[in-house]
Amino acid sequence: MSVGILALQGDIQEHSAVLLRLGVRPVEVRLPKHLAEVNRLIIPGGESTTIGRLLALYDLVEPIRARAGHDLAIWGTCAGAILLARTILDAKQGGQPVLELMDMAVRRNAYGSQLDSFEQPLAMPVLGEIPLPGVFIRAPQIETIGPAVTALATLPSGAIVAAQQGRLLATTFHPELTSDDRVHRYFLEL
Repeated sequence: MSVGILALQGDIQEHSAVLLRLGVRPVEVRLPKHLAEVNRLIIPGGESTTIGRLLALYDLVEPIRARAGHDLAIWGTCAGAILLARTILDAKQGGQPVLELMDMAVRRNAYGSQLDSFEQPLAMPVLGEIPLPGVFIRAPQIETIGPAVTALATLPSGAIVAAQQGRLLATTFHPELTSDDRVHRYFLEL
């Protein structure tokens, strides 16, 4: 197993630290040749428009799409979840490059600005009974999911914050910013 972290912008070091604690040395993916070395890819939180533009600039969009869900498991956290979505409900004017891999619609910054960031314990049954710490920073919200997508966690309001479609995983929160590594371990098993 070889795990890559999309290393264009965002929480690269935070995901890397968790993987290293789990005994996995990640590959920093910046170019298609790096992508060819991995069978798992984490798309970190950051700024979705910037990451999308850099994906296009470095010719990574089509190579990721070609392998997604087949010989490449992908996990998008926060901005990464936006990039995985088939539909962005409030995309910036002029659009942004996205991967359009998961049958879900996402709203960017659904809870407000940086000042509206929050933490919320989450029930995520695939990880066991102990609640997962959810850290939401300028977080998107998964508003709708298609029939092939399973909601894995929701807020008390019912808002979907984690979803899975086969070997594709999306979380709108930041597990890499907590000491709980269960989502990373779950992803490594996909």
